[in-house]
Amino acid sequence: MTGAARAILARFRPSLALLASRTPPTSRDLSVASASVSPYLSVSAASPYSSLRMLTSAVMSGALSTAAAPSAAAVAPTAVPRAHSAARGESLKGVIQIPSAAPRGLRGEPWRGLRRLTGGTVAPSAVLARKLVASGARVPRVSCSAASSGSVAAAPAVPLAASDEVAERLGFEAERREHVAEYNAEATVYRHRRTGAQIMSLSCADENKVFGITFRTPPKDSTGIPHILEHSVLCGSRKYPVKEPFVELAKGSLNTFLNAFTYPDRTCYPVASTNLQDFYNLVDVYLDAVFFPNCVRDERTFQQEGWHYELDDPKDDITFKGVVFNEMKGVYSQPDSVFMRAVQQALFPDNEYAVDSGGDPKVIPQLSFQQFQAFHANFYHPSNARIWFYGDDDPNKRLEMIAEYLDKFDANPEAPKESQVSPQPLLSKPWRVVDTYPSSADAASDSSDSEGEEQEDAASSSSSAAAVPRRHMTAVNWLLSESPLSLEQELTLGFLDHLLLGTPAAPLRKRLLESGLGEAIVGGGLQDELRQPVFSIGLKGVAAADVPKVELLVTEVLEELERDGFTEPAVEAAVNTVEFALRENNTGSFPRGLSLMLRAMGKWIYGGDPIQPLRFEGPLAEFKEKIRQPGGIKAVFSPLIRSYLLDNQHRVTVEMQPDPTKADADEEAERAVLEAFRQKLADSDLEKLVEATRELKERQETPDPPEALRCVPSLQLEDIPKQPVQVPIAVERDASGATILRHELFTNDVLYLDLALDMRHVPAHLVPLVSLFCQSLLEMGTKDMDFVDLNQLIGRKTGGISVFPLTSSKRGTKDPVSYLVARGKATSAQAADLLNLVRVVLCEVELTDQQRFKQFVAQRKQGMESRFLGSGHSIAASRLDAMDSAAGWANEQMGGFSYLQYLRALERRVDEDWPGVAASLEQIRQAVLTADGAVVNLTADAATLDKADVAVKELLASLPAHRAQVAGSSWSTLPVKNEAFLVPTQVNYVGKAVNLYDAAGYSLSGSAYVASKLVGMSWLWDRVRVSGGAYGGFCDFDSHSGVFTFLSYRDPNLLQTLDNYDGSVEFLRQLQLDEDARTKAIIGTIGDTDAYQLPDAKGYSSMVRYLLDVSEEDRQKRREEILTTTNKELNEFADYLQAVKEKGTVVVVASPGDVEAANKEKPGFLSTINVL
Repeated sequence: MTGAARAILARFRPSLALLASRTPPTSRDLSVASASVSPYLSVSAASPYSSLRMLTSAVMSGALSTAAAPSAAAVAPTAVPRAHSAARGESLKGVIQIPSAAPRGLRGEPWRGLRRLTGGTVAPSAVLARKLVASGARVPRVSCSAASSGSVAAAPAVPLAASDEVAERLGFEAERREHVAEYNAEATVYRHRRTGAQIMSLSCADENKVFGITFRTPPKDSTGIPHILEHSVLCGSRKYPVKEPFVELAKGSLNTFLNAFTYPDRTCYPVASTNLQDFYNLVDVYLDAVFFPNCVRDERTFQQEGWHYELDDPKDDITFKGVVFNEMKGVYSQPDSVFMRAVQQALFPDNEYAVDSGGDPKVIPQLSFQQFQAFHANFYHPSNARIWFYGDDDPNKRLEMIAEYLDKFDANPEAPKESQVSPQPLLSKPWRVVDTYPSSADAASDSSDSEGEEQEDAASSSSSAAAVPRRHMTAVNWLLSESPLSLEQELTLGFLDHLLLGTPAAPLRKRLLESGLGEAIVGGGLQDELRQPVFSIGLKGVAAADVPKVELLVTEVLEELERDGFTEPAVEAAVNTVEFALRENNTGSFPRGLSLMLRAMGKWIYGGDPIQPLRFEGPLAEFKEKIRQPGGIKAVFSPLIRSYLLDNQHRVTVEMQPDPTKADADEEAERAVLEAFRQKLADSDLEKLVEATRELKERQETPDPPEALRCVPSLQLEDIPKQPVQVPIAVERDASGATILRHELFTNDVLYLDLALDMRHVPAHLVPLVSLFCQSLLEMGTKDMDFVDLNQLIGRKTGGISVFPLTSSKRGTKDPVSYLVARGKATSAQAADLLNLVRVVLCEVELTDQQRFKQFVAQRKQGMESRFLGSGHSIAASRLDAMDSAAGWANEQMGGFSYLQYLRALERRVDEDWPGVAASLEQIRQAVLTADGAVVNLTADAATLDKADVAVKELLASLPAHRAQVAGSSWSTLPVKNEAFLVPTQVNYVGKAVNLYDAAGYSLSGSAYVASKLVGMSWLWDRVRVSGGAYGGFCDFDSHSGVFTFLSYRDPNLLQTLDNYDGSVEFLRQLQLDEDARTKAIIGTIGDTDAYQLPDAKGYSSMVRYLLDVSEEDRQKRREEILTTTNKELNEFADYLQAVKEKGTVVVVASPGDVEAANKEKPGFLSTINVL
């Protein structure tokens, strides 16, 4: 899959981005789910809207596309992993919050779990955290599991390394053994004598065990062969002869990560679980899948996942179908993705990175099954493998498991030779590249600020900023070296990257945005996860005449910084931010062991040392010593700017221009190819093609036999805890009227703070301004400090502060629960500083900087427009929610189509009535800022909680005692109607929903979660994805509001998909599961609800349950209902799904041609709105 964002997982990005398994548990219900939530967005970012649904394991990926946007959020240009789980079921976990502009990779495509945010990492450190890890800076003095378990880490109960006797007997040679003090872990590097396979075994006291196997897989063309193979190997294997063992695992596993992803030069298959038997099950299925997949013997899997000709009737038009084919059509419809591809190809014209490992839709149909088979034979061999184990499992057992597979192979010395990535020589003269991206004919103009009834054109009238078309993208890009960087170089360049771009106050980022030349940053800064490092920076939303000025400005700023250097406060803030992140070692719901694997892999995959990147003690100390010397800051950074950037001639400026004819031309070219193919076929050939199509669909729709399904390992109900995870909580009512929640957990000397202010009194006309208000609090200054000083102070004194809205429905009432949440974290010694800075942010920031606010609006508008092409399913879902409840309405106003309309109108208003806008911002502050009704949530150990008590009381005492009354109307809902948002795309996003409580009289039972999981992982998977060719099809039941939603992602169909949604009713009504299948579904549902959490996420989830009045009794009741779900209850849920079929509302984000065809077949079915 693909995506786009600058900072992911605190910059521990695996190849420009870390792709996360996007997976929605079937329930957004905090009463049963405890997903990791709420990141520390960065001192610079505010979430546009974070409804509780989104923060509880089920929100649409990409719905936060501008949320948690790192300060220098930008499109990263090169390495681009694609995640398998984007196309894979809804229960896959391991979710990372990836802010708005990320490289293609584990990011935001379909799965709603993306919104299960990674609590804990801080964007300013994002730029550096991974770099330090890879460079050796020292920080954590706690074991891998100390913070994850919520208690002081104990010594593992198993050996720290496999015994020499066991290793020798199994054919392994221990090449190195080292203690990694940074993680209190024992690392052993083995080599399998027979095949040469390399194994890294890392033992520590972390219960969240991780396995991964990685192959170097550089492609020679853009047929997408590594990507298609990544999908296909998980479609059945020698020991597990079912069509989709991946899906069967997802149905019935307690995994904390289940995924696979493709980089430009390698393919990774990682899994994780806290349950030992579940972990062993996952490892065995994955090993069998990669080494002995059925797909290399059965061409039908290649056809399904890659491409095939489809013809249902000889009179019909022939079409291309295939999951990856349609996925990549979606990718190539996104301007950011097209831009990133152009940058990568421009920087690497002469090596393997010049082609697209994900596949170009124009080229994918050129791939043959024989080439597919050969690629697997050449590269998926132990001699070309890197195998990783991490956690508290038995290291002897690790070797036993992999020996069973490796011993079946002989050495293949050609595999590692053939998989080498050749270096790109540095070129001696700068050059330019101009390319185009698909746009609408109205791409030069912006939106009207009001909706019509039947036919709306939201892209017809121009804003003040659109008098001149501003749709170009441009970036300056450097290839920094012909060889990989040393760890010391990575560290220092990482700090330079952070100082240039890592915060809103970073000078290069700040100057670019303040220039008015563009609307948002593109380019990922330093990217060093491929063989050769690159640096990329630029702007999008640029007028054609201003494109050359962007390059000149970049050069001008770099010249100034090389001459004058960085300020001491900026460098001090950068160092503190990074050190905090390293000491905290918080990877959110993303397994720590996988984070370490991906760091190590950046060196290991190219023949480097896999242990060295895990050390971060020495280089940081050396770096700090250098910058402490007189003139040290300038002495360190100025030569880097000069040698790597200003004097570096391997520099390419890439410009991307809008082309309103491109989408139609691509479709016409595809039709021409298919017509030319048809002309070569005799009538008998057409009949054979019809028969082949029928046979493939029949295979896809035929259930696996029970005996085959029983081959896929699963846990038993007795393996499942009968109670949900309990989080200690103490509730105190403060004299100020606030409530204080205390969660006593081991947090490694860190205090986690949440201050929730009731937002329900913000009048309706101000709700769309809330997310911009949040950003303004963090990116404007006070009377005594400008925003640069304030940002740097936050960086020096805390681990990060964020402010965002949190809104949800509440079961049993139509009234919304809505809070403005200020989040922050600091060491216990700086707890008072943290609380004081939260007060400063909320109370003292002056909301008067018109020019900065204009930048915010432009950035948000760009982000929202990108979401329509990359995350259209989230747009559809938010629109459907807005028709149902006030909470849904508010979230859509802050992050849906209404928000985009508001932003387009706001651009004019900022120029025409800034005093009015500033007054509105101040009114929001007045409406929320009071201690009365506030909730303070604290998570830390007992001593830290006690130490923070005085500062907490002082913060509450400083807030107004009573809320100011702000005039305006109350929140409402949108009119209910079927809608189609028209965008220039080759794929669709199809949504349908209804409220089961209102429309069907449903009373909640935990069995609804099991039913939803079965509908998503069985019926929708088979019909919408496998047979229909969509990249994803899934459903979600929001038990707070009662809304049941069907959604598809990168879907070539529209009406057919709606028919498949309706077909789920009969599927569920006729469903008769045997004991094994029902047990598997129950266990998978429990796995969704028991999401792995670090202490900060545990405390946050507990607060959210408190806000929603979800008791421990409620959670226990739901869990028992899940565990005792019967076939009868599943069948009966079909009666309630009937309401979706008969009364559901439809919202789609789709191509004009597909909507026109739908309305032709069903006149008046969809009212249309032109968006882009």
